[in-house]
Amino acid sequence: MPGAEKTYRAVHAVGPGKLELIEKPLLDPLAGYVRIRVEACGVCHSDSATVEGILPIEWPRVPGHEVVGRIDLVGEGVEGWVVGQRVGVGFLGGSCGHCEYCRDGDLVNCVNQGFTGVQQNGGYAEVMIAKASSLMAVPDELSSVDAAPLLCAGLTTFSALRNSPARAGDLVAVLGVGGLGHLGVQYARHMGFEVIAINRGGDDKAELAKKLGAHRYIDSAVTDIAKALQERGGAQVVLVTASGGKAVAAAVKGLRRGGVVISLGATDEPIELSAFELLFKSLGVAGALTGTPAAGDATLRFSALSDVAAMVETMPLERAPEAYAKMMSGQARFRMVLTMT
Repeated sequence: MPGAEKTYRAVHAVGPGKLELIEKPLLDPLAGYVRIRVEACGVCHSDSATVEGILPIEWPRVPGHEVVGRIDLVGEGVEGWVVGQRVGVGFLGGSCGHCEYCRDGDLVNCVNQGFTGVQQNGGYAEVMIAKASSLMAVPDELSSVDAAPLLCAGLTTFSALRNSPARAGDLVAVLGVGGLGHLGVQYARHMGFEVIAINRGGDDKAELAKKLGAHRYIDSAVTDIAKALQERGGAQVVLVTASGGKAVAAAVKGLRRGGVVISLGATDEPIELSAFELLFKSLGVAGALTGTPAAGDATLRFSALSDVAAMVETMPLERAPEAYAKMMSGQARFRMVLTMT
C-alpha cells in the first residue's frame, strides 16, 4: 500500500539458543557502508558466539558471517564498489584504517573492528548493511552457495597454509577432516604439498580423505600420530582444525625440525608442551584467525581456479534455527548454507 514501510526478513538471536524469524525495516547505508541483497549465508560454528551469548553482545542480533549477495545501495564516500556487484562479507566487519595495527598493514588485528554477526548484524537475512572495507569480490565462476563457506572456513584454512613456512613438496598434515579440514586438505593438495589427512575412522574416512586429495590417511583412533608422521621424516606443518589443546600437543611431536603447528580450533583447553623440544628442535605453535579481505579475494580466486569446494547442505532462511541446530549437533555434513528466495 502507498507509504507502507519497506521491510525484509531476518532471523535474529533474542536469547541463549533462541532464534526467531522477523521483519526488519529497510534502512539506507551510512557513509562508508553498502547495502547488500543477500543470496546465501553459511552457518558456521562461530555463530554460537552470538546465538549462545559466548561473547558479550546486545540481543537481538542477526548472526552470520559467511555472506554473499549483491550491492543494491552504496553509501556516501564509498569507492571501488558499485551497485549490482556480487560481494562477500566474512567474520571481520571492516578495518578502521587509522589505528596502530592498520597503519602497520595488519588489518586482521584492527582494534576498532567489529565482528560480523556479533557487534553488527550479519547474514541470516535477506538484506545486510556492511562496511565497505570488509567486502570481498566474488568471482563469476563461483555460485553464491559455493562461495559462502569459503569466506570463513575457506579463508581461514587457505590463509594459514598460504602464510605457513611449508613449500611445494613439503609434508603437510591436516588434523581433523571436518568443516575446516575438508577444505584444508583440498587447498594443501593444490598448493603442491605432500598431504596426510588425520581423523578418527576407518575405510569410509580414508576414502573421503583420498577423494579430497590426501596422499595418505592416518586413523588417529588406532595409530600414534606422531610416530606415523616421524616415520615419513616429520611434517613441516600440521594444520590442526579440531579443537583441543591435547590435539595440538600431540601434533607437535609429529613435526620435523623447524616445523610448526597451526591451530585453528578455538578452545579453552590448555596446550602442554615441552620447552626443551621447542627450543632444541626449533619448533613452533601458532594460531591463525581468518584473513584480510585481500586474502579473501585470493581464496575465492584460487578456489575457482582449482575447483576447491565445500561439501554443503542448503536450507531456506526460514529454517535457520533448524540449520543452526543441525550444525551444532554435528549432524551436518561439513557446511550448512542458508539461501534467500
